[in-house]
Amino acid sequence: MPDHPVSDIRRRAIAVAGALWQFTRHLRRFAGRVVPRLRRPAMIVVLAVVAYAGAWFGIAFFGATQQPVGPVETTMRLIPSWRGESVLSLPPLGTLELDTHNGPVQLQVSVDRINQEAAERILADPKVLSKIEPVIIRDLREGVYATATKALVIGTLSAMLVTLIVARRRTPTIIAGGSMAVTILAVFGLASMTVDPRAVTEPKYTGLLTGAPSLIGNARDIAENFDAYADELTRLVTNVTKLYDVTSTLPAYEPEDDVIRVLHVADLHLGEHAWDIIDSVTRQYSVDVIVDSGDITDHGLAAENYFLQRIPSLRVPYVWVRGNHDSVETEEAMRQLPNVIVMDGNVKTVEGIRFLGAGDPRFTPDRDGRDIAGETEAVARQAAAIANVAKKSEPAVDAIVYHDSAGAALFDGHASLLLTGHGHERLNLVLPGGSRLMQEGTTGGAGLRALEKDKPAPIELSVLYLDRSTRQLQAWDEITLGGLGLTSAKIDRHQVQPDEEATTPSPIPRPSGPVPTSPVPTPTITRLPEEESSPSDSSSPSSPSSPGAGSTGTPDSGEAEPESPAAPR
Repeated sequence: MPDHPVSDIRRRAIAVAGALWQFTRHLRRFAGRVVPRLRRPAMIVVLAVVAYAGAWFGIAFFGATQQPVGPVETTMRLIPSWRGESVLSLPPLGTLELDTHNGPVQLQVSVDRINQEAAERILADPKVLSKIEPVIIRDLREGVYATATKALVIGTLSAMLVTLIVARRRTPTIIAGGSMAVTILAVFGLASMTVDPRAVTEPKYTGLLTGAPSLIGNARDIAENFDAYADELTRLVTNVTKLYDVTSTLPAYEPEDDVIRVLHVADLHLGEHAWDIIDSVTRQYSVDVIVDSGDITDHGLAAENYFLQRIPSLRVPYVWVRGNHDSVETEEAMRQLPNVIVMDGNVKTVEGIRFLGAGDPRFTPDRDGRDIAGETEAVARQAAAIANVAKKSEPAVDAIVYHDSAGAALFDGHASLLLTGHGHERLNLVLPGGSRLMQEGTTGGAGLRALEKDKPAPIELSVLYLDRSTRQLQAWDEITLGGLGLTSAKIDRHQVQPDEEATTPSPIPRPSGPVPTSPVPTPTITRLPEEESSPSDSSSPSSPSSPGAGSTGTPDSGEAEPESPAAPR
């Protein structure tokens, strides 16, 4: 039979009282041994530290307030923190973090339960929903004020109490209480004066939405039960998106009907689980077009083309550019798919967006014995050729898709968006010419090579919101899922800021000699494991025109290759 609520409250009160008694006893013992030996300056410092610690201890443990906010019951508290922020906890789903203010104090709001009566009124009368926004704002304001007032009183009294226990004199106790009251008021005043209303437009969601099933354990189990892991991860991304739809009703960027939603992915590397995630995000976000910045395969083998067969089921245009792990044979297989648009050096309009791009000039699925200088030159020449096409384009190009960010400096000013991959990590910055470089991480979590490392690479993809009339970026959501075997999720929403500072990327060598007027259609540099074989080995490829044939070597480590020194870090 469950305990009576009164008995439970009494038991908790006794536990708190016991903890306070133990704390007071140890504090008295410390004061009796240390304080008499201190000189006056040292004693003042010790008393100040003790008073400060006592004040924040009291605020953190006894300063919480219960406050209804619209149809939900919440608990609010103010606690010390290295950075000013507000944290909304949605147990057991996760947390929403907002960088709302400055100052060493954090506002924590925990949703305890739904007010059933208020929720029923909203459901019964839709007019209530239209009037609830000012009610929520009022409730939040009143809750913060009540929490701050309680924190001020509790903090002052706690500082006086611990000072009295340590010093055992009235004057230091009164001074400590007054000083702490002024300090708390100063901290809260700084926080209120530095409130940034734009913070609600860029929330960060973090949470473990669903426990991994018992089938999913260590890396060996994941490899053996890969389908179960993929299904679980799909449910995770679907749930987190639904939750984010709810939290996005805060005063934040809310995509209108006249935006184009672009899903940016890169470096799938045969990560089979990526397709379910891409499919879920495409449906949940009503994506209009998917852009893939390359390395969809690992070796470019004909046998790997099975991996491409999921693309038609996505039912949206799929813009793709060849990466250095994708062969010409892979590109031909992509051309056969009904919804794939292969970027080949020509401007192509998809869903109203003018795309330009071309394949990586390298086919290098093997990492050993490579000509880094030659590859860097090839990347620069291909990028310069794409830039030449963009200069002559009328009307202007909206987005340039290229595998390696090393070419970004050559594209700057020729398109508002530069979408790249290759680096297996996110990069987002505005270049001096006004172009925004968006390098996506590895949407495939580096493929099965994630099992080779202690910490698997995260699965990353982004949803971009472009104005339909101007094709300019308005906002974007960065979706990050835990790597292979993990079920954590984070969504960061960002809005384009007009005053964002430009960053100059690291320079890359300018192409030597004349640059072709159009990008080269096939790789100019091919590096396969068989090239290390003896000349009599008939399996060695004879020309770059069939780069996928017979390559059976191990893939590279999945990190950004050193031949891209210009990729900003």
